[in-house]
Amino acid sequence: MAATLKHLKIAPKEAHQSTVIFLHGLGDSGHGWLPVAKMLWPSFPNTKWILPHAPTQPVTLNGGMRMPAWFDLSTLSSLTDSSSDDEPGLLSSVSSVESLIQSEIDAGIPAEKIVVGGFSQGGAVACLLGLTTSRKLAGVGCLSTWVVLGHKIQELVKPGAKDIPIFWGHGKDDPVVEYEYGVRSVELLTKKLGFPLVPTNTAFARPGLRFESYPGMAHSSSPQEIADFKAWLAEALK
Repeated sequence: MAATLKHLKIAPKEAHQSTVIFLHGLGDSGHGWLPVAKMLWPSFPNTKWILPHAPTQPVTLNGGMRMPAWFDLSTLSSLTDSSSDDEPGLLSSVSSVESLIQSEIDAGIPAEKIVVGGFSQGGAVACLLGLTTSRKLAGVGCLSTWVVLGHKIQELVKPGAKDIPIFWGHGKDDPVVEYEYGVRSVELLTKKLGFPLVPTNTAFARPGLRFESYPGMAHSSSPQEIADFKAWLAEALK
């Protein structure tokens, strides 16, 4: 049974009609993305925000130190070589987020009004969930991240996955999850898995993968990326 994730919750200003679940990066917590959620909250009066906290576990990359992590990570230098990915940890986190989605559905919010997103490690889980869920989600947001389990993702992906809209943002000067891994991930999604690429200067398409690059942005976000994500999110939750 999937573990119940502790989380922060921001109730909608008006009647609850949609939900955004956003997963933080390695070593962080839901509090790390609370300022962004609060900034976007006024523009989405009918949307609940859920910011889960990853469980604490040893992380090989950091010498076995225990920290909040969605899965174990051994290297950042060969992220597209997925043979050493922590598949059990990844699938466990996906299952835990699926439980949060189910709770929202049980509360009367249809899957078509639920967006799952994440940053870095959290984005990797959000992307994997989007590819493997049987639900027709409103969309998936992937910030500064990469596609995990690439060596077998074609076996895992559900037939309707390519119909789910994706927003993918990545900084060109990211020294942690290097930009090339974002580019390769988007190529895998579009060329191997059949996601249609949204044309430049188009905010949203269903289906469609919108890929935005941000010159000068490191392993973080930026006002421009948040503005782009906001515009995409407004369309995804319509």
